[in-house]
Amino acid sequence: MISVADALAHLFALTKQLPVETVPLSQANGRMLAQPVRANRDQPPFSASAMDGYAIVTEGTAPGKSYEVIGEAAAGHAFDGSVAAGQAVRIFTGAPVPEGADRVIIQEDVTRDGNVITLSRNLDKGFHIRPLGGDFKVGQTIAAPRVLRPSDIALMASMNIAEVPVTRRPKVAILSTGDELVMPGETPGPDQIIASNSFGLQAMLRDAGCEARLLPIARDNRASLEAAFDLIDDADLLITIGGASVGDHDLVGDVAQDLGMQRSFYKIAMRPGKPLMAGTLANGAMMIGLPGNPVSAMVCGHVFVLPVIRAMLGLSEAPTPRLSATLAARMPKNGPREHYMRAHVEHGKLSLFDNQDSSLLSILSDANALLVCAPNAPDWPAGTTVEYIPI
Repeated sequence: MISVADALAHLFALTKQLPVETVPLSQANGRMLAQPVRANRDQPPFSASAMDGYAIVTEGTAPGKSYEVIGEAAAGHAFDGSVAAGQAVRIFTGAPVPEGADRVIIQEDVTRDGNVITLSRNLDKGFHIRPLGGDFKVGQTIAAPRVLRPSDIALMASMNIAEVPVTRRPKVAILSTGDELVMPGETPGPDQIIASNSFGLQAMLRDAGCEARLLPIARDNRASLEAAFDLIDDADLLITIGGASVGDHDLVGDVAQDLGMQRSFYKIAMRPGKPLMAGTLANGAMMIGLPGNPVSAMVCGHVFVLPVIRAMLGLSEAPTPRLSATLAARMPKNGPREHYMRAHVEHGKLSLFDNQDSSLLSILSDANALLVCAPNAPDWPAGTTVEYIPI
């Protein structure tokens, strides 16, 4: 068995970063920006009023002073002229500040009589002008790689960027194996169960930005497994679930190797998730074989699969990020394998679930954290600061 850290290193060695494609801005949200993009204009593209009021020349401004209103400026409609001392232009938020003006007096600070305004006694001291290029200037960049959020999309739109270079979505094929499995909605036999791991992993992978598709369930015989492997098509990554252990019916590793898979490793010193393997298929696709226990498969998805996906998308090769919390109650010492324990974190306190059986999806559904317990860790008293993976 190898450590979790060693397994991740092997997985990263197998991982290939995916190519870049260009998509319309409207389709870029949630995608991985692959290359820096640059602003094509200044924002604002002119000095703009930040308030509704009157644009004037600052010099000589004093309470009680009067100005002649010579025109109006609104958003999308600039005042065609310049402002001199003693003159004012009625201006609205977002409108270009007229030539000559360098201050906007807010409308609450004036009284108006016809075309004459008079400044109030308690003038606001602000100038209320957004300078040209105050947000960004031509050539300013948005750095890559980064997962694009709605705020990034808004920024790129204002930069007049219509198309965005993003990393192609990873194509992942998910293969569940086992005579005991049937699909949700089907009627299982007396000795069968519903396939759940594949759906949980597909949801996880889609959240991570993948195109994830389910292959038909493969039965525990060579012919069925070989037929399933023929359906991989153009996948960048094949994830198999089950059949990776050492039982008489665990044939996935043998069949994969017979079909040309170069195995990188098998078995991890962790729980849940010990029977995990990885390698490269004959067509160049990466393969990760996950254990069949539901919780084991999902935990390995968080610990191993998601870091691989992030590396494919161009992010750094790093483990899944961890956070810290304090134990709400004592935790007994750990055995020789790194343990990922289902837990719930609230207000900075982490509470472990009593039953950590790797078949209990109900507990995984209630959990929002996986506490990471190092091999041979001693008893940890309540209040100990621990690391966890948010899920």
